[in-house]
Amino acid sequence: MLIHVFAALLAFAFVALAPAHGQDQPATSDTSPPIATDRPSFTNSSVVVPAGSLQAENGFLETFHQGQNVVDGSETLLRFGIAAKTELRFTVPDYFYNASSGGGPGSGFGDSAVGVKQQLGPTPGGFDLCATVFVSFPTGAKNVSSGGYDPGLQVAWSRALSGKWTAAGMLAMYWPTQGQSRNPTGQATLLVDRQITGPWDAFIEYAGNFPTRNGTRQFLHVGTAFKVTKTQQLDFQCGESLTGAADRFVGIGYSFRFQVFHRH
Repeated sequence: MLIHVFAALLAFAFVALAPAHGQDQPATSDTSPPIATDRPSFTNSSVVVPAGSLQAENGFLETFHQGQNVVDGSETLLRFGIAAKTELRFTVPDYFYNASSGGGPGSGFGDSAVGVKQQLGPTPGGFDLCATVFVSFPTGAKNVSSGGYDPGLQVAWSRALSGKWTAAGMLAMYWPTQGQSRNPTGQATLLVDRQITGPWDAFIEYAGNFPTRNGTRQFLHVGTAFKVTKTQQLDFQCGESLTGAADRFVGIGYSFRFQVFHRH
């Protein structure tokens, strides 16, 4: 499948770019922090992008659910820093391709969304904290879109356990439209991240979705991210259902950030 080709390219990029990253780099006056993304984990990062910068997070995902094989991309999330602790967010419509039906039912563009993320930390005790609110718009294809204006709220936290270990998690609430009514859905995640080298880290994560109707979906999720440069990142992820269903997914991604303007 398409995702296998991209996975091979990603693996090649890891091998090819890792030695170059370790070479001495000329000193610069750039004091901005390294790129911090909301992918590939379910758990959002607990910080916002620097003020005046634009960050694009992209990826491809192959999902196996209820006998259906679906590939989607480019999963683009645009994040723009408008203040020291505030960012605007725009989710670009994702394209879903139902490989099981050869591009038939279940294929098409999904919905778009806009939101705001506010950094609330650091707080006493060394916790970083942020809150994200958003609403999606029914801009997608008829058989992919929810058909409604669907709000959501996410509260993410993180805390360094040591120089190399970090714990993080997120509590969220979504109100998706399903059929002619909403199906309020809670989400809880818990993640442990290990920094392997300076630019490379890996994580293991639990994620559970708890809708009012149709039963829960819970996953064991693992992934890794490699910072090619201070403002570019590659990632890989895979997950498996914990609730008995034959659900699993695998994906890759590439994110980058650049400065649009500087605050004076």
